Amino acid sequence: MRGKLITIDGLDGSGKATQTKLLGEALTRCGLRVRTVSFPRYDSQASAPVRMYLSGQFGEKPGDVNAYAASAFFAVDRFAAYRQDWQQFYEQGGLILADRYTTANAVHQCSKLPREEWDGFLAWLFDFEYGKMGLPAPDGVFFLEMDPSVSQKLLTHRYEGQEQRRDIHEKDLTYLARSREAALYCTQKLGWQHIRCDDGSNPRSVEEIHEEILQRVQTLL
Repeated sequence: MRGKLITIDGLDGSGKATQTKLLGEALTRCGLRVRTVSFPRYDSQASAPVRMYLSGQFGEKPGDVNAYAASAFFAVDRFAAYRQDWQQFYEQGGLILADRYTTANAVHQCSKLPREEWDGFLAWLFDFEYGKMGLPAPDGVFFLEMDPSVSQKLLTHRYEGQEQRRDIHEKDLTYLARSREAALYCTQKLGWQHIRCDDGSNPRSVEEIHEEILQRVQTLL
């Protein structure tokens, strides 16, 4: 019996990895069979084009690689992970928690396109990954929204002030603002769960955000 796939997505610095980990631990304690996955998988051979793209080898700006080409890079990494790692677990009824998924392509690549092309791109993207590539579609998506001014402080702390360590997405504040706009559009259009992670100037506590996500996931399951 097919399992379930829950995706936690958000822009850089929103706490996706932390919340995915906490949610997995909580649901495991509830007796569910849970596995967590995270994308991109930087240690995988399948992510080589992703690493080249994010490090600027195809251009120093995100827009130097068009939305469709960049989407293919990330999709191949997901396909390899599914076939080599978690397909059997999922098909046998397991619960997969994904830190980023196809939803990240929806957010980050829409932002490269004129708004009037977003619906057409989203239709292409979901047909490409869920249809032609055969990846499972999520049963629920949680978008973690963090005000850019707050997330930038968190990223600076993450990299200990070494700004050169940021990838081409993290360095481009205009691109990140456009991605946030695209994310809020997708959240409303596609019925994603919206989780606000700050009060406008400071982040909410990790525990408070976790409890909100857990309650909503339990309702969804």
